[in-house]
Amino acid sequence: MKKLDGRIAVVTGAASGIGRGIAAAFAREGADIVVADLVAPGDAADVLAEIAEAGTRGVFVRTDVSDESSVREMAKRALEEFGRVDILVNNAGIFTESLLEDISVEDWDRVVNTNLRGTFLCTRMLIGQMLERGDGRIINIASQLGQIGGVAVPHYVASKAGIIGLTKALAREVAGRGVLVNAIAPGPIETPLLDRETEQWRSAKLAELPIKRFGRVDEVTPTAVLLASADGSYYVGQTLGPNGGDVML
Repeated sequence: MKKLDGRIAVVTGAASGIGRGIAAAFAREGADIVVADLVAPGDAADVLAEIAEAGTRGVFVRTDVSDESSVREMAKRALEEFGRVDILVNNAGIFTESLLEDISVEDWDRVVNTNLRGTFLCTRMLIGQMLERGDGRIINIASQLGQIGGVAVPHYVASKAGIIGLTKALAREVAGRGVLVNAIAPGPIETPLLDRETEQWRSAKLAELPIKRFGRVDEVTPTAVLLASADGSYYVGQTLGPNGGDVML
């Protein structure tokens, strides 16, 4: 029996990067997947193909996680399609770089609203039906930068540190009611996000990393499978860090 047989998962930001990897890994373990992403439907074709190849069902719902009405519509569609949601992965996020003195209020709000408000909105919209059944898993994708900080990314760091704090607070609220909430704080992973960095940044970061290489998406996804499955039944409010030694706690 697969680890997630019969489970229904919503993965936000699932069209690419870590979100796509998690969606595909969940499908290989037997879960049906709601691919919630802001991209055009055609841009979700690859992850939907991976889900279908795994033998489970994938449904794409175009979603702006920072917008309450969009999240409400996504949750409605997920429940109409599958009847329930067992697992929520709050992965959708954006990243920009700027010194604090140069950040516009609009850019600050855009990053924080997508990363932190989006996590809140998706969780609030889907946690009720989990609590009614006394069963659910919520996995929030944070970042090692939310633990150690970073230069020229104060808005991103604030949003990801907020996700870690929200994870702990919510875990204390709902663990006794059957819903387990945890976070994953990946280090630098080879994704389209990392591709935007300069060669100078990449060289400097590689020199810092104890493992001397960037991570792969498939080195993050097993952590998500762990937290979503019965194997993760005693993890509550934790932030797990597949980060190549960038953070050691």
